[in-house]
Amino acid sequence: MQRGYERTSTLDIASRAKVSKRELYQFFAGKAEIVSACIAARAERMRRPLTLPPVKDRETFIASLMSFGSTFLREICDPVVVGIYRLAATETERSPEVARVLDTAGREANRTALIHLLKKAQSSGILVAGDPAIVASEFFGLLVGDVLLRLILRVADRPSAREIERRARAAADAIVRLYANTKA
Repeated sequence: MQRGYERTSTLDIASRAKVSKRELYQFFAGKAEIVSACIAARAERMRRPLTLPPVKDRETFIASLMSFGSTFLREICDPVVVGIYRLAATETERSPEVARVLDTAGREANRTALIHLLKKAQSSGILVAGDPAIVASEFFGLLVGDVLLRLILRVADRPSAREIERRARAAADAIVRLYANTKA
């Protein structure tokens, strides 16, 4: 992130990690795989709240949605993650694989996890039928808003824990208001 994707060699990465280049290549085929692993590990941290008990009632669903939302927002606003988004944006012409990895291993993996939660809520009768992908997009839009863009542009500070919780609750409440099964 400091030097840019193209200007950083695997030797630079190995030196910074205090390992030999040989050790690095035992685990990764190259820089793209290193970036992919870092993004995938961060994305997995964002999805941890979705490993909660099965969604059986409205309260559990709301708690899961809020937990996922606050964890996701806290992680995506982390300076390292914002730096990865900046890196992907600035290097996209020379190294489009960084943006592809960020989209696939990061954004899409989290979106898929949320869609899975929404499908569970639908099959439990908590949410009405509809396209969970659209509901997921609406949730992320309500949750993140323009926060990430403002952080990438360096025109805002990272939201406080209180603001993150407030945004997660507001996004979860809006989704429940819009899509909750009133008969459940």
